[in-house]
Amino acid sequence: MKSTITDRTVDPDVLAYTVGQDPVLDRELAVWDCMGTAAHVTMLANLKGLKRPVVTMREAALVRKELGKIAKQAGKGGFEIRVEDQDVHMAVERLLTEKLGDLGKKIHTGRSRNDQVAVDVRLHMKDSILRAEAEVVELAAALRKFGGRIGAVPLVGRTPLQPAMPSTVEMWATGHAEMALDQLENLEAAYRLADLNPLGSAAGYGVPLPLDRECTTRLLGFARTIHNCFGASMARGECEAALLSALAQLMAVLSRLAEDLILFSMPEFGYFTLPREYCTGSSIMPQKFNPDVLELVRSKAAQVLGLQTAALSLLHAMPGGYNRDLQDCKFLYMQGLEIARTTLRILAKVVSALKVDAQKCRAAFAPGVFATDAALAKVAAGTPWRDAYHEVRDHLERLAAMDPDAAVAAKRHEGATGGIDHEVYAAREAAARKSVAARLGALAAAKKALFK
Repeated sequence: MKSTITDRTVDPDVLAYTVGQDPVLDRELAVWDCMGTAAHVTMLANLKGLKRPVVTMREAALVRKELGKIAKQAGKGGFEIRVEDQDVHMAVERLLTEKLGDLGKKIHTGRSRNDQVAVDVRLHMKDSILRAEAEVVELAAALRKFGGRIGAVPLVGRTPLQPAMPSTVEMWATGHAEMALDQLENLEAAYRLADLNPLGSAAGYGVPLPLDRECTTRLLGFARTIHNCFGASMARGECEAALLSALAQLMAVLSRLAEDLILFSMPEFGYFTLPREYCTGSSIMPQKFNPDVLELVRSKAAQVLGLQTAALSLLHAMPGGYNRDLQDCKFLYMQGLEIARTTLRILAKVVSALKVDAQKCRAAFAPGVFATDAALAKVAAGTPWRDAYHEVRDHLERLAAMDPDAAVAAKRHEGATGGIDHEVYAAREAAARKSVAARLGALAAAKKALFK
């Protein structure tokens, strides 16, 4: 809910300050506002125990039909929110009233802009999270395919950036793929929080009407209703912060991938060659091809972390019930989603076009990289670990003739350089795609049914 600015407000700065970015941000919510309103008016038409219906079945059908037209217009980018509307809710109500007269004035019965914006945000978040999950899967698939295409080309594994043990390009790529896929768990946690219906809680204290909240939960496809009206009101902001927490962790993973790509494509390493179309030149140095896109991934990760901090800071001292501060959560989570989803798509393109210099990868192997493997070989032959450790450490020169390809092939247990199972990743990708498609389909079906 936002405090209505009346004609008695003469200072235009107050109007601009309180309305904020809603006329722009709320365009993202227009379709979902229409969907929520369609469910609400359907519920109103089915209320029991009233002397006369708030709206009739026929009137509800007329409203849903017009809402479908507005939603279609919004989907094409033709939905306008005027400053005097303040937000998407009043813009939709205005359009309905212009078309349907007094019937349009009835649709807000029994609800507040508190629960209205809360349901819009949750529907938008559900759709956006699923689409982000699909993009996570595509990045993971790009990494897996890159690793499979390059195969077990030896790559120096590093700890604190120092040469450590034999690895492969395949292990590096699929390791990053697994980290990306693991982030689906955090996104799913945010999705489960978003998948709760706040509609019918009104301003956070219920209304003296026999609202059927389970009806709107069913119509909108939510997992369940938020039972306590006060709790439903307070959950706003928490939901956005939870999503930003998931996005911040995802961006941290993506930033580490970007940093590896920057390092391994440096001339001093030369393992990878970045696609030129994702690099930029210098205004003064003709030879330069800078990894600007990847550097910006690091910056964007910091921005999303900042958005998460802003959301939590906004909430931490807020009293119970609705507070106008919550309006600013909308920009925070929408911005976080835009950054994360764009980053996922760009990185998938970069990875798909990467090239590897296998000769430089192998040439980077110094004798010390084989030290742990050599010590373990002595242990397998009966030498105590600590004796093997010191003997190898004191005679690293004896390892100069060791073969990187043989070293990586020798480690065959699950997940080691010779034990990467691409089917593990492919199966996870397929399961995630199926789950996302099913839920997006259910959301689309619910939307279609409501606009009949």
